[in-house]
Amino acid sequence: MAIGIDVPMPPEPDDPEDYDYEKCPFYGQLPVRGQLREGTVVSTDMEKTVIVEREYDVFVPKYDRYMKRRSRIPAHVPGVLDSLEEGDEVTIAETRPLSKTKSHVVVENLSGDA
Repeated sequence: MAIGIDVPMPPEPDDPEDYDYEKCPFYGQLPVRGQLREGTVVSTDMEKTVIVEREYDVFVPKYDRYMKRRSRIPAHVPGVLDSLEEGDEVTIAETRPLSKTKSHVVVENLSGDA
């Protein structure tokens, strides 16, 4: 609960000298604010970044039905949560812009593997 949301605290980094504290919400100075979202990791091709996909339903009044939509959100992975794989369910939190496309950070692995 050190970051203001109810997620378990991961273990401390193994090498404190080389750890990127600037972009870590747990042991650094990165504030999390805004929305929490849950989704599935669909890509781990980039370093320290995963693509999280979430599906949701949108009501279409013309047809009086729902249709599925999906969004893909790039999220930063702190060094203490490095063991993410494709297919893992994660929780991401909104934060300040970390790069041109990243404004979210992974705060919890819901799959239970890590």
